[in-house]
Amino acid sequence: MNAPQASLREQVSADEWKLRVDLAACYRLIALNGWDDLIFTHVSLRIPGPEHHFLINPYGMTFDEITASALVRVDMQCKPLSPTPYPVNPAGFVIHSAVHDARPDAGCVLHTHTTAGVGVSAQKQGLLAISQQATVVLGSLGYHDYEGIALLDDEKPRLVRDLGTNTFLILRNHGLLTVGPTVADAYLAMHTLESACRIQVAALAGGAEVNRVDPRILVGVARNVKMVTKGMGGALAWPALLRRLDRLLPGYAE
Repeated sequence: MNAPQASLREQVSADEWKLRVDLAACYRLIALNGWDDLIFTHVSLRIPGPEHHFLINPYGMTFDEITASALVRVDMQCKPLSPTPYPVNPAGFVIHSAVHDARPDAGCVLHTHTTAGVGVSAQKQGLLAISQQATVVLGSLGYHDYEGIALLDDEKPRLVRDLGTNTFLILRNHGLLTVGPTVADAYLAMHTLESACRIQVAALAGGAEVNRVDPRILVGVARNVKMVTKGMGGALAWPALLRRLDRLLPGYAE
């Protein structure tokens, strides 16, 4: 049985500690939302600097128990660079390392296997323009065909090609992926994509014909989203989300 991790707050820079707290909070929020898949899937976060190092979850901890100190610093091959009593799962990092390497702007890469996300990923028509949330996603969405469990580097070029410059990626028969310059941005993107998928599954389950949004409306969505978030992206909601965690699932900033 692995014990809680000793605090690393005095052993890392203030900048790295802030990143650790945000990433640990993201894992806890994923658990709080029910988006987690036991100990599987990853959220990775680039540490600024020339070393190309990242923070990732220790393999074996559930998302609701991850703390800032428990996160593991790894290199591009997912080799741990800091002591941890847990192993690190390199399999899922194939996806993350491919995106981080190709997209310097993707500071955070978030991947989930939710029921709604996998459900929509299995639908041939993909995400439909039937909700406000979907309209936000559709202007920056790619699709990647399923190639089995992501274990091989050979898949990386196709992942990079299919994501392109987009924020959102639906992994066919697999799940969802979002990227953002910060944890808050990637989280807000995933919240929007997950909501769109949940709405679509519910709408199609009703059996009635669905109404699609007029394509002309999609043109100005990105501009409208920027106005709604006051140009702050995920940073607008992030402090409130941290306060929610402090009330409901404290301990992430340890």
